[in-house]
Order: sequence, then C-alpha cells, then structure tokens
Amino acid sequence: MFTSFFKRLAPGALLALGLSLQAQAEPTKVTYLLPAPPSSPAFAPWIIAKEKGYYSDRELDVTFIAAKGGVDVAKQIGAGNAMVGGAIGDTPIIVRANGIPVRAVAVLGAGGVTMIATNADEHIRSVSQLKGKTLTVMSYSDTTYYALLASLRKAGLGKNDVDIQAAGPSGVWQLFSANKSQAMAAVPDWVVNAEEAGLKLELIPREQIFESMAQAILASDDAIAQHPEVVRGVVQATLQGMRDIIQDPKAAAATFARAVPAYAGKEASLEKTLRLYVQHVYAGQPVLGRIDPARLDTVRKFYVSEGIVSKEPALDELYSNQFIETNTAAK
Repeated sequence: MFTSFFKRLAPGALLALGLSLQAQAEPTKVTYLLPAPPSSPAFAPWIIAKEKGYYSDRELDVTFIAAKGGVDVAKQIGAGNAMVGGAIGDTPIIVRANGIPVRAVAVLGAGGVTMIATNADEHIRSVSQLKGKTLTVMSYSDTTYYALLASLRKAGLGKNDVDIQAAGPSGVWQLFSANKSQAMAAVPDWVVNAEEAGLKLELIPREQIFESMAQAILASDDAIAQHPEVVRGVVQATLQGMRDIIQDPKAAAATFARAVPAYAGKEASLEKTLRLYVQHVYAGQPVLGRIDPARLDTVRKFYVSEGIVSKEPALDELYSNQFIETNTAAK
C-alpha cells in the first residue's frame, strides 16, 4: 500500500517530502552562556548532559560560550544575544533592579555554593569564632563575598570584625593553603584545591552559612514566552546531568573527564569535588531544580538591606517554576 502511494507521488513532491522530514529531524541550535569557561567542575551537570546526549535527546544542539561572570550572562540574555545561560540564583535580583528582563527557571540544589573553610589547626568551628581572623574571598563583588557578609551578620559580626582579603579565583585558595589566612569563603572546587595543596582543613557547618542560592539556569522573559519548549528542554536535560552526579559521583567524574580531556587522570580529584557539591549544594532539594520563593525572598531582602541593589524587584519577576517536573523528587 505504501509502495503504491509513493509511486503516485510526483518527483517534486517526493523531494519536498524528503526535505520536510529532514527539516523535522534538524535539532534546534541553542547558545548557552556560562559565567566562566565550561572546563570547571562547577559546570559538571551541563557538561555531563551534553556528553551523554541529554540535550540532543530533546532535539537541542547546545553550544557553551563563556561570558564574563553571571551578571554579564544575564545582560547578554536580556539583550537577546542568547535565550538561556547560567549564573548564581541571586543574579536576577541584581539585574531586575536595573530593568533587565531575566529570571531563574531552575536552581541546581537546595544549598548555596558558598562554603567557609578553616585551617584545622585553628580549631574554628563556628562563624562567631572568625572574629579577628583573616579570610580570603575571590573578590568584593562575588556572590561568595556577599554570602560571607550575611553569614557574619547571622552570627552577630560585621565585616570590620574580620580582615577580608580579595585574592582572585586562584589566590583565594592559594593564600589559604599557604597559611596566609585562617579561613576562606569558597566554592567546592577551591576546597579540594586547598586540600590537595596539603592543607588540613575543616568546613563550618552548612546551617551557619547564609542561604544564598545555588547555580541557576536563567532565561529571558521573551524566551519563556516565545520558546518554552527550548527552555524546558535545557532545564530537564541539565537536571538529568545533575541527577547522574547525585546518584553516582564516581561515574559522573569519569564522564566529565571524558568530555574535558584536561581532567584525564584526575578522576579521583574530580570525584571529591563532585561529592562536595552533592553533600553541600545539591542535597536536600525535594524536587530537583525547583526554586523556593521564600528563600529567594530572604536573599532579595538582604541585597536591598546591604545596598547591593538600589530597589527591591518584585519577587514573581525573579523566577519561574513552570519548567520543573514537580513529580520528580531528588534521590
């Protein structure tokens, strides 16, 4: 029956049918902006999702491009240079206050990315014990610095009660591991770097750290309204990569090293870093990717109180959970 049908089609119709089928099979090209080069283990959920074909399974051809930090990512998305990108979940608070139409559509974990590591020899086990100590941070405009300030305030301290030194993304852990500071505000990658440099360290318990947000997927208002299938595909594929890390950090490290050859032979170090993300950042999220409005509101109020943003953006303009599968609980 099908053979006779195709015989009756004119050659032009057959060509048109073939082109139509080819067009249907062509994946949608998506530029995803990252706040830093994609070779960082911090971006493992995205790299693993691409390496394992989770984006292509959703007919997306994703290309990662590094921007100059999370705020730059948001500005580029708001300007229409890309539909989606990555930054800390706090970022929409900053850019919405300046009229940039960007919001978070997923946050990767219930914890913040900021950790406070201390030199084990100092026996510092609480934020209040940091008084009079020297701490390193990446910069005075980085989210980890703001989370440190809020953590100090939570413990009844101000920034003048400690000596905070901005040392850059390498110096933040190098000075700490060289005993030039007693503590550092860090992401898991730097904690592992300091350990591997030979420093014995401890982590201040997570519940004492201010609850800034984890990494987030950002999208423009236009992309959410006009291309929801692209945004949904990016969100769900990335969360699948995150789920792989949670379920098996060792296998995830091997996948990441395969995708980023510079890490070949460093899988054990990668696994340690990913386990820190699982324990301190990804863990405790009842539904993978879902943004907690109450927590976002707390962070928003802190940014306003500290003068980081001049006006308080509307909470419902900062996020959307419409692309989160609410029946998919974190394991």
